[in-house]
Amino acid sequence: MTRPTALDRLCAVPFHEADAAARAAVLRQLADTELFVALSADPQGDVADLMLFDLDGTGAALACDDAAELAAFVGGPVAHAAMPGRVLAGALAAEGRAVLVNPGRPSQMLLDAGSLAWLERALAQRPDEAQARPAALRAPDPGVVDALSGPLAARLADMGEILSGAALAGADWTDGAAGHLLVISGAAPDEQASIAKSVAELVAFLPPVEGGLDVTFEALPLPPGALRLELSRKPQPEPEPAPAVDRPPRLRW
Repeated sequence: MTRPTALDRLCAVPFHEADAAARAAVLRQLADTELFVALSADPQGDVADLMLFDLDGTGAALACDDAAELAAFVGGPVAHAAMPGRVLAGALAAEGRAVLVNPGRPSQMLLDAGSLAWLERALAQRPDEAQARPAALRAPDPGVVDALSGPLAARLADMGEILSGAALAGADWTDGAAGHLLVISGAAPDEQASIAKSVAELVAFLPPVEGGLDVTFEALPLPPGALRLELSRKPQPEPEPAPAVDRPPRLRW
């Protein structure tokens, strides 16, 4: 087996034995991982015939995050297409297919059509952007800090070139609702929608926050106890390879 990948490192406990939070973290990583998908023949133009295996009466694709591992599992060189996990999940979910990912590795998982549809819905989340000033800001709840601070800081650190800072605060709204607010600073107007979408997508994989998490790019005075997120990027020991193609081929079966 080749060196562990980002997916492998998340699977100290096998995926199907892990708790819901751990599985969600793996699926979140899967969405952003380049996968090599086995094909029955070399792509013709922008169309590729997907190799399908019969697993319990369901056609399942085969995908690995390492092209050499894909060939090793099949038993020799195999035509393949490279695409982000989110693209593959959407294509398979639409057809009611399943996918076997990384067989024989720590991150082995079999995702049926229902799991892929759940992943697609999570990735389709849109943010709740604050449209009005809150009535009051306060320190965030400790449980929310524990659940959100690390994942939010990691996600926003990846966008460090297009924003300058972020802070998490509790928020009380004029209609009596209470929740939390992520205050992001330094983002250009044309970048704000994509940043907010990325935050909403991340939160969809985390335990629910009572009252929800809103996002604002307005410069608000932060209350005592607001959590300023550390956005410096930590070195990644084994970065994932860059995508091999700009646009994956259209799959068919």
